[in-house]
Amino acid sequence: MAADLRPFHLAIPVDDLAAADAFYGGVLGCGKGRRSPDWIDFDFFGHQLVTHLAPEQCGSAATNAVDGENVPVRHFGVVLDKADWEELAARLKRAGAAFLIEPGLRFAGQPGEQGTFFLRDPAGNALEFKYFDDLRWLFAV
Repeated sequence: MAADLRPFHLAIPVDDLAAADAFYGGVLGCGKGRRSPDWIDFDFFGHQLVTHLAPEQCGSAATNAVDGENVPVRHFGVVLDKADWEELAARLKRAGAAFLIEPGLRFAGQPGEQGTFFLRDPAGNALEFKYFDDLRWLFAV
């Protein structure tokens, strides 16, 4: 991984900006940047996430089997350190989040071992949050 890693920019469709604001700003605790009647910028763990009002683009995604789980093919997320991952998982549980895949360990005992969980935002966008005890495993083969 590059030492000078830069933030990514991702724009996603939502069908309700107030619901997106409540989820990303409230439940996930993301800071907010600029906004208009049609979009909101969020500080998504140091990255720029823009939720654009586009109801016709919202919906569920196909899944693929990964380590015994049905993982949404189209998803995005962030790699956190273990303590932040555990705190976020606990916060989401307290908020009554419906996990697609509950917090747990994937690829146990193998290169690439990671803690992970999946959920959808109110518009149906799938998100994954993960951690690695050893970040060198991020691209392990």
